[in-house]
Amino acid sequence: MWSSVFQLNRFAVLALALLASACATVSQETASPTTGPKVMVAAANPHAVEAGLNVLRKGGSAVDAAVAVQAVLGLVEPQSSGLGGGAFLTYYDAKTRKVTAFNGRETAPAAATPQLFLDDAGKPIGFRDAVISGRATGTPGAVAMLAMAQGAHGKLAWSQLFADAERLADQGFIVSPRLAGMIAGSFPQASTPDAKAYFTKPDGERYKAGDLLKNPAYAATVRKIAAEGPKGLLEGSIAEAIVAKVGEGPRPGTLSLADLKAYKPKVGPAVCRPYRVYVVCVPDSPSSGAAVLEALGILENTDIATRGPDDPQAWYLFAQASRLMYADRDRYFGDADFVEVPVAGLLDPAYVKERAKLIGEIAGPAPAPGKPRGAGVRAPDATQEPAGTTHFVVVDAAGDVVSMTTTVESIFGTGRMVGGFFLNNQLTDFSFSPNNTDKTPAANAVAPGKRPRSSMAPTVVTDRQGRFVAAVGSPGGNAILAYNLKALVAVLDWKLTIQQALDLPNLIARGDSFASEPAKYAPGVVDGLAAKGVKFTGFGGEGSGLHGIVATQNGLEGAADPRREGVAKGY
Repeated sequence: MWSSVFQLNRFAVLALALLASACATVSQETASPTTGPKVMVAAANPHAVEAGLNVLRKGGSAVDAAVAVQAVLGLVEPQSSGLGGGAFLTYYDAKTRKVTAFNGRETAPAAATPQLFLDDAGKPIGFRDAVISGRATGTPGAVAMLAMAQGAHGKLAWSQLFADAERLADQGFIVSPRLAGMIAGSFPQASTPDAKAYFTKPDGERYKAGDLLKNPAYAATVRKIAAEGPKGLLEGSIAEAIVAKVGEGPRPGTLSLADLKAYKPKVGPAVCRPYRVYVVCVPDSPSSGAAVLEALGILENTDIATRGPDDPQAWYLFAQASRLMYADRDRYFGDADFVEVPVAGLLDPAYVKERAKLIGEIAGPAPAPGKPRGAGVRAPDATQEPAGTTHFVVVDAAGDVVSMTTTVESIFGTGRMVGGFFLNNQLTDFSFSPNNTDKTPAANAVAPGKRPRSSMAPTVVTDRQGRFVAAVGSPGGNAILAYNLKALVAVLDWKLTIQQALDLPNLIARGDSFASEPAKYAPGVVDGLAAKGVKFTGFGGEGSGLHGIVATQNGLEGAADPRREGVAKGY
């Protein structure tokens, strides 16, 4: 069997932290991995990490901590995720050694049609118009998904998990450099009436790094969710406000109270496949996690493990496997409740072996999608998947693990706010063109109740006996798959520490495009790649925000991507 837009530094001065009465101490982490602890949280903001650790110190589980982390991230990192968004959660149970996947992906309204993002002439509307429209918002799923997971694996009362988020919202938090950059950005969502009102100080100036930002509306919302559970969001006054906001122009949406009330998260076994001496687990579709497994299968048919990050050939193999992975993902992945996603065929050892044979000595034209067992006739994909996501990992005292990627889709979602949080623009993750010119259907076309395809792929790795090895994931839009693949190859094949793995240059090879960070490679690698036809053409899209935790003989080792503001802390 075959086994960014902004890349700002970490908080420059954490002495600007909250008033002493308003927060716990948050220490600045260095680029070195944190080693030795038995309990750990790695996330994109120190406040969120501290919230998770506070829950763990009270005897909470990994899922309990995940609830607290998400609640704080939605406040202090609203450009990436929040109460109005969706998520995937991959859960490792140390006692049973089973890996489960929770699906909190948003759903399209019952009144949605395949023509959702077409104009009167039947042509796709521009993305900038679509992203801030009411049509872009699907039913939020992150809170309901976390409630499902916490009901199964929580130890503390749900109502006890929101204290840090409520306090920070009421008393204020310091605007980080990254958030300040997003506030000042040229994104259409940053200029909506709601965003302008929230991010403008009484003196008329926009909030900047180091300013104290309060959000009493968010505090009220988390109090309601703490008391009522997901119903506090999906029913009642907040639900009514969501429906009203989505129904506003331009291009109002059809999301209804019935859609919100009917939302149900999903849970099931993770998709797991062996890779060398390991087993790698990801969520099932509409997550694209299985595409990462396909890429690993392709690479297992190469000698990449005998090489390393200083070898141009290693990166060449990585790039070519990535191109093959994206060709298949872009053609075949969607919501398996609506279309047949040929996961078994894509992961068949014979199929990946044949795909690996397509890797020649020189990079040629963009590879075509293959024809795996179970594949139907699908149209070339027209999905646009922009930035606006975050990932975190939690390991608790029992050894249980949460690997969760969560999003509002684009920066600040639609830019529309309700109850102190932004609404997602997740439906723009559907293909804007439901059919090709020959009328063949797109796997990721819009349909009522359907979940859009996602690149989010929170990953858990075990050994062949089911013992925890690692958990990792990243934001990054379509590039998530390449970011996760890099981290896995670096840790599992090249035997790097988790921090070394995350520090490596990113390389996104998709179609005829090769995007990377040339200055980060060892001498000779960029020239060696160019000689093999891999020539970088810039680095567009969202930068990575990888977070990971690995198990070592000396305890847990965690790391945060230096391209963002995250930390890994434990005890």
